[in-house]
Amino acid sequence: MSGWYETAFRRVLFPAYESGLRRRHTLAWLADYQRDQWLAPEQVAALQWQRLKRLLEHCHREVPYYQRRWRELGVVPADIRNLDDYAKLPLLTKADIRANFDELQADSWRGRLLTKATGGSTGEPMRFGYTRESNDRRTAVMWRGYEWAGSRMGRRTLFLWGGAVGEPTRTHQWKDAIYNRLFARHVLNSFHMTEANMAEYADAIDRYRPEIIVAYVGPLVRLAQWLIANKRRIWRPQGIIGAAEALHEFQREIIEQAFGAPAFNTYGCREFMLIAAECEKRHGLHVNADHLVVELHKPQHAPPDTHTGEVVITDLFNYGMPFLRYANGDMATAATESCSCGRGLPLLTRVDGRVLDAIRTPSGHVLPGEFFPHMLKDVPGVQRFQLVQRQLDRLDLAIVRGADFDEASLTYIRREVVKVLGDSVELDCRFVDDIPLTPSGKLRVTVSELPS
Repeated sequence: MSGWYETAFRRVLFPAYESGLRRRHTLAWLADYQRDQWLAPEQVAALQWQRLKRLLEHCHREVPYYQRRWRELGVVPADIRNLDDYAKLPLLTKADIRANFDELQADSWRGRLLTKATGGSTGEPMRFGYTRESNDRRTAVMWRGYEWAGSRMGRRTLFLWGGAVGEPTRTHQWKDAIYNRLFARHVLNSFHMTEANMAEYADAIDRYRPEIIVAYVGPLVRLAQWLIANKRRIWRPQGIIGAAEALHEFQREIIEQAFGAPAFNTYGCREFMLIAAECEKRHGLHVNADHLVVELHKPQHAPPDTHTGEVVITDLFNYGMPFLRYANGDMATAATESCSCGRGLPLLTRVDGRVLDAIRTPSGHVLPGEFFPHMLKDVPGVQRFQLVQRQLDRLDLAIVRGADFDEASLTYIRREVVKVLGDSVELDCRFVDDIPLTPSGKLRVTVSELPS
């Protein structure tokens, strides 16, 4: 496929698919977001505040959880006059959402929400609801952010990503194949990557000749290191987008040396999709402030000039199950300067969370830590988990189980681990009442204690 397909996809195929077949408004929202990004910073802030006030009034009218909490605090929307006032409201945690799932749903949306589960990168899978409009808007924001890295819809794109777990039906596989073909996408399953089969991944990239590569950072870096060590020249894409983990500068250098293309950092989570992304200047990650409110909640007694804090997010358009001041467990640092690109969206200099340890085997297999939250998120009865590797041929999986966990759940876990790691590694599963947090208050879901 070449430039003609990109043009046809953007102007004909995608509009027909989104607006005609799926009856979604993604393209309309995308046009709005593309326009809003060029507003001056004070105009972006005003637009964000207008949208937040509208959401707060909706929560006060329709969401039982906030009605109750604000009544207990003696707060009404009129008391919240600016973002400083807003920052005084309580944080919303994963535990709050689990305990108040029904109360967090707006009365007018009850029974009509779409739902999904988080991948549990903090070790605690969580189910949440969202509206069709909020999903369409998230997709539009994703397209806008990826466009900054050159990833326009219809461009030939290769994903080095997590593959399906379980046993997808033939119909599901057929639908995926048609979808990927239509969207000019090719997916390589990073969960099957080993030191022995790196050449197969390089060959697949050479055959597909993508314009853009989108990848988990960990597997991408390992492939880049293999390319450099083996002096393997590979097809040069126009851009590479790292996702699922923080992209550190030393990793960026390795990727760019191996592929000869600029690498871009992004930041997102399943609850909101894309939160921030780098533009063509790559001087920080632009926060999607016209779509979200992103605060950095500073530690108590932090110095006034501290710019690092816990990420706290509000989705301005999920009216069905609003998350107000949701703490996702990540840490980030705000930039003190604006970007020379001219966009009015604020910047993060870096995101410090979402770093998952990779797992290694005696046969040379290096499995991204993302595999375990990806696989375990849909296992019934898994409330919390942590996988630790202390020796090359053994994995210790601690599980806090609920009432739905049964022998079939355990069989499924063992089967899926054997599928990706073989039988050279022993999986020891044990059930515990709790899993301790790190001193920073997070649960490391995959931990490798092997020497680097």
